[in-house]
Amino acid sequence: MLDTHYFFALSLPDDMKKAIQEMTDPIKEKGGFKKWVHPDDYHITLAFLGSAPKDDLKSAIDKAESTLFNREGFPLSCSRFGTFGKEDQPRILWMGVNPSSGLHQIREEVYGACEEAGFQLDTRPFAPHITVGRKWNLPASFSKEWLNGFNLEETGSHHIKEVVLYKTHMDRTPKYEAVHTIQLKDLS
Repeated sequence: MLDTHYFFALSLPDDMKKAIQEMTDPIKEKGGFKKWVHPDDYHITLAFLGSAPKDDLKSAIDKAESTLFNREGFPLSCSRFGTFGKEDQPRILWMGVNPSSGLHQIREEVYGACEEAGFQLDTRPFAPHITVGRKWNLPASFSKEWLNGFNLEETGSHHIKEVVLYKTHMDRTPKYEAVHTIQLKDLS
């Protein structure tokens, strides 16, 4: 049996998921990457918890709920595609987001709440992104110039209004299940 993992993330609104999928479709048509993330699984990870007992998860949820009480939602827009991994054979294709103080504040609050609940979290600098594909799949080496041909100038702004604790199901598609949702206050 596969281990179940949990993570807090920004849930992306449906219109943002659709826009990302439409931007990704031309890359799919070229066969650039081997695996594609289901649009329902698009998210921005705030804190990866790993496998955890229910009591620890409840503590993290309670602390995150308390920390985000009265926190407002915020606008967010996509920026450019990028990759992680080897320069010529990347393992991850991602969509970046434009700088957002709202995103960084919520990430700090959720991250701090999880640490306060006793979780040992990744200490690498926060690099907000939405994973859209995995494993370079063309015989030619990957090049940033190739990828730049798929970037758009304007992607539009979307309203972020939920932080979600997700549970991973590696044997399903989509593979992320919302376990708990924290609603952010409406901007209006």
